[in-house]
Amino acid sequence: MQILLEKLYKSDIHLEKFNFRKVFLDESSYQITGVSQSGKSKLVKNYLLTLKKSSYMYIDCSDIRIDIDELNTTLSEFCTTNRINTLVLDNYRPEINIVNVPQLITCSEINYELEYLEHLHLYPLDYEEFLAYEHKYDSTALNHFFQLGGFPAMHKINSDDRVNYIQKTLKYTLPEMEFDILILCAKMMAQKISPFSIYERLKQNRKVSKDKLYKSYESLSEKGYIHHLAKLNHPKATKKSYVCDTSLRLALTTDRHFGRRFENMIYLELLKSGKESFYDDGIDFYLPESDEVILGMPFADERTLFKKIEAIEAFIFTYQVKKITGITMSMETKISHPFSEVNMIPFDIWALGD
Repeated sequence: MQILLEKLYKSDIHLEKFNFRKVFLDESSYQITGVSQSGKSKLVKNYLLTLKKSSYMYIDCSDIRIDIDELNTTLSEFCTTNRINTLVLDNYRPEINIVNVPQLITCSEINYELEYLEHLHLYPLDYEEFLAYEHKYDSTALNHFFQLGGFPAMHKINSDDRVNYIQKTLKYTLPEMEFDILILCAKMMAQKISPFSIYERLKQNRKVSKDKLYKSYESLSEKGYIHHLAKLNHPKATKKSYVCDTSLRLALTTDRHFGRRFENMIYLELLKSGKESFYDDGIDFYLPESDEVILGMPFADERTLFKKIEAIEAFIFTYQVKKITGITMSMETKISHPFSEVNMIPFDIWALGD
């Protein structure tokens, strides 16, 4: 193990151009979490390259050459001997002992709630971050975002290899049960779905343990592969399900349903902004803090939006909704309403608005 640590310590880090992310690292110690391909390793390596080479050590804990027991008995002394200030444990697992160094950074899908480490969750690219990869900031950029999604690696993968790349990555990263659940969640994107309904579907074609399925479903949620939106004032009602990136819909299913992918994109932008939201009958997203209703209407016109507002009039008055925003692909206009401010805004303008 000592020989391997020496090799890892002397190895140079190579990183192609690093593009803008909304999170950054300083001298603090971090536990960085996020789904596979969200950019955790690249974020850390970009930070390490700002440090003196001899002051840091990067270890990918998924390296099959690493014996965990031997690592636990040698790593602390190795760091002390070589005066390592910054230690990075990528693909960290809880059986690896924490080493006392000035700065420790771990990367994993699961939040292990490690003491003294600041938790930083990294999502796939949002639209603003995606633009750092684009050469043109026009309608072609938005269309490109719909095709590629938010995984940074997609920009380097040939178009005919992207589906296979995502499938292989997920199969390698996730246990079989979690992978099967994710496929169903991708099919049911932006729809109401429960663990029990997933169980009922899967057991038709295979032998499934309900307990194992529920644990796998919870694990996918904890890792951030799937997200849930509760119904307003009905916490026990079936939640709507969304996936961590819209590219999963294209990679895991044959259903292209643009409207649901569009709604999932809106949800992810709200999620990354930290804005609390709920759904209700006829309401895609209600934001209590700003008294706002957001509707995903990619190809709607003024007449369509007006009819939609009529259908949710009772909700508008009951909750004193001050603002109604219809998110579109390209339509932009204002509509007169006696109580609320009503706007139709293209997704790209809305996503960059804050």
